[in-house]
Amino acid sequence: MFFRPAIASLSLGRAWVHDLPEKFAAASSSGLPGIEIFFEDLVYLAATLPGGHTPENHLLAARKIRSLCDSRGLQIMALGPFSDCEGVLCPDARAAKLQDLRLWFEIARILGTDIIQIPSTFRQEGFTGDLEKIVSDLREIADIGQAQNPPFRFAYENLCFATYNDTWEKAWAVVKGVDRENFGLCLDTFNIAGRGWADPASTSGKLPNADVVFRESLNNMVREIDPKKIFYVQVVDAERLAAPLDNQHPFYVEGQKPRMSWSRNARLFMCEEERGGYLPVIDVLKVICDEEHGLGYKGWISMEFFNRSLVEQGSHVPREHSKRAAESWRKLVKVMDWEDQVEPIGMSRKRLSTTASEEISARL
Repeated sequence: MFFRPAIASLSLGRAWVHDLPEKFAAASSSGLPGIEIFFEDLVYLAATLPGGHTPENHLLAARKIRSLCDSRGLQIMALGPFSDCEGVLCPDARAAKLQDLRLWFEIARILGTDIIQIPSTFRQEGFTGDLEKIVSDLREIADIGQAQNPPFRFAYENLCFATYNDTWEKAWAVVKGVDRENFGLCLDTFNIAGRGWADPASTSGKLPNADVVFRESLNNMVREIDPKKIFYVQVVDAERLAAPLDNQHPFYVEGQKPRMSWSRNARLFMCEEERGGYLPVIDVLKVICDEEHGLGYKGWISMEFFNRSLVEQGSHVPREHSKRAAESWRKLVKVMDWEDQVEPIGMSRKRLSTTASEEISARL
């Protein structure tokens, strides 16, 4: 099994500024074999179709996306985020979310992926942090997904700015509580280090005693997480801000956690220290992937990030971001000593489009 690079459609430009054909072309030209579809892109594409934002147009948009990806030799490895589906207090809102899930299954089948990503909620009103309720909600989702033919998997991710489950430890407690084969983790290097080590509101950019505390957290990760429950990994870093993210900072948004404002504006690809990257994300990745001293994960490595650069106008944005992602991957392979464990960037597009894609389609 190999490590395989992917990029999120989001990471190539926001949907209201950059359309999908130019983003997929940029990803393909940089030799990235995988794409993680950000639901926002599908929604914006559906809205351009006659009749606008309807379930039928969501399915048509999914077919268009699949066709575009197949023509570019891109394998769709996941769909997300299926947000705000845990700890829902209103029964009607809960029922509506489950109805949405049925549509997501149809979309995912068309796209050719069996993975739906679920981030921990950052909402407050209408949600509870009660672990029993969260586990119950997500177990129901897992069971509905397992009953599909074929079944779907769900990758749960802690967001460092989440209202309740903001650490990998809390996310893992949820996954253990759900206790279903098709419910696992999406481990994101930024969200792990951004909560367990960093603090953008601090003058140091770090939590007190960050290095010691975080090292112990990573040691615990090796001891506690079942590697079979890691469904895929997202790799991303973030800028060390020149000033603490307080109410005087340009990124400040009233009522929004500093980590969320930081996340939306200042994430970076891995190995971009020259742009200000400073998190111990390589340490996180080594723990996740090292076979001897870590969890030994292999599989998709997806580059998913938010940054203020994603809303800039111009076709150069997808091209530049795809080039940065490809360069990040090359550096990462070298730093991680993965040279003999990866499929080379630029491998046969024909193989990707006619082999990997068909295998997934047959399975779905």
